[in-house]
Amino acid sequence: MNTSLQTAKLMLVMLLASIKLASARPVTSFNVKDFGAIGDGINLDSKAINKTIEAAANAGGGTVYLPAGNYLSGSIHLKSNISLFLDQGATIIAAPVSVENGYDDEEASVNTTYQDSGHSHWHNSLIWGENLHDISILGQGSIWGKGLYKDYVKGKQTANKAIALYLCRNVNIRDISILHGGWFAILATGVDNLTIDNVKLDTNRDGMDIDCCRNVHVSNCSVNSPYDDGICLKSTFGLGFARATENVTITNCEVSGFDEGSFLDGTYKRTKNAQYGTSPTGRIKFGTESNGGFKNITISNCIFNYCRGLALETVDGGLLEDVTINNITMRDIVNAPIFLRLASRMRGPENVPVGELRRVMISNIVAYNVEPGQGVLISGIPGHPIKDISIHDVKIYYKGGGTTAQAERTVPEMEKGYPEPGSFGVLLAYGFFIRHVEGLKLDNIELKFLNDEQRPAFIFDDVKTAELRFVRADVFGNISPVSIKNCEDVNIFQSLNLANGKLKN
Repeated sequence: MNTSLQTAKLMLVMLLASIKLASARPVTSFNVKDFGAIGDGINLDSKAINKTIEAAANAGGGTVYLPAGNYLSGSIHLKSNISLFLDQGATIIAAPVSVENGYDDEEASVNTTYQDSGHSHWHNSLIWGENLHDISILGQGSIWGKGLYKDYVKGKQTANKAIALYLCRNVNIRDISILHGGWFAILATGVDNLTIDNVKLDTNRDGMDIDCCRNVHVSNCSVNSPYDDGICLKSTFGLGFARATENVTITNCEVSGFDEGSFLDGTYKRTKNAQYGTSPTGRIKFGTESNGGFKNITISNCIFNYCRGLALETVDGGLLEDVTINNITMRDIVNAPIFLRLASRMRGPENVPVGELRRVMISNIVAYNVEPGQGVLISGIPGHPIKDISIHDVKIYYKGGGTTAQAERTVPEMEKGYPEPGSFGVLLAYGFFIRHVEGLKLDNIELKFLNDEQRPAFIFDDVKTAELRFVRADVFGNISPVSIKNCEDVNIFQSLNLANGKLKN
């Protein structure tokens, strides 16, 4: 083959490659610096960013591009068919909250009766969108909610969320990092077809609240939130009616409660919780707000590190049903590693019946160094049992140290109380406390304690139709591994060194 032919073929290959590369790039891109953004962290850039978004929307859509720089900003208004792309080295910084810095006021909400102010307003945010479709927030850049309030402040403009979306569809949030996200780093209410992928949140309150949403995929995310929940599913009355959060997958994620900021900077400090006399939160939770309930949800391949345990709660009349949870590792857990709660707080319209918690399967869990106050806590209320729960292939190492006095205390029902494991006080069992449950299977469970433990491994109270198969637990001295009362049809097979058959009250 002659040289000229080889050269021609090489040029053809390069041309085809350039065409392919060009097709992968955004067809229409709008650089915020072309519209007046400075990116020096001193001058306010939100007007320029919003002007860029308007131009892209007027052109039928496209990518709003933020190159490397620090963009001091008030409220940013998303539009349909827009991707907000933060390049590596680009940071949107929330300016101090003031009229001069261009934050939007709280909008008139549907209601503020059955949920707090944070779940009733969306416009008072750094980045927000309402009634939009086909929007994205992308890139290796970051958002720093520096000027955001952490709570509701009466009488002031209260910009307190990093990203808030209301009644949107077809939404992607990928690859970004958020530091100090305010009351919510990400709040999505009534959002359908939502994907949150490879996002890092290191924040002072909730990491992401997914409220009344359908068809949601959360994957490959790391959420550090020492003072509130990490990945939280909710179903408030914020839409003005009860709507379930349903068809949700959460996979390959990590939640933690290290000091705020120390996750993103890689120091993983644990000093501030001890200083303030609190324990970290940082968990995956369903609830507390649960008017519409939760349905068809899968959680898999997740890590809990120095935080509270998994919590599934329905206390406001919603149905929590058809949930699978698989392949979870936990370390340094500060309360119940697993908490299932059905109760009757009923923060919602009158005459709504008590909800249901049913058909939940939890498997392949390893938890190490769990605090001794609350073991696995599964509790309905009198007349309203949790139903059809299966837990298998679980190994938990508790710190131990429980006393005889703790084993004899009375655990309150807390029917209308806030659903938090710590509210029940130290439990009578170090391993599993199960009350008001109907239809329970425990299979291949192993419980250990790291220090002597004066409480039994299991307490069953008002439990009907339960099976224990291949269950093993450390016991101290002559303490019985299990105590039951008011129970029916509790069967045991090759478990706890007890004879096979029915356990007696």
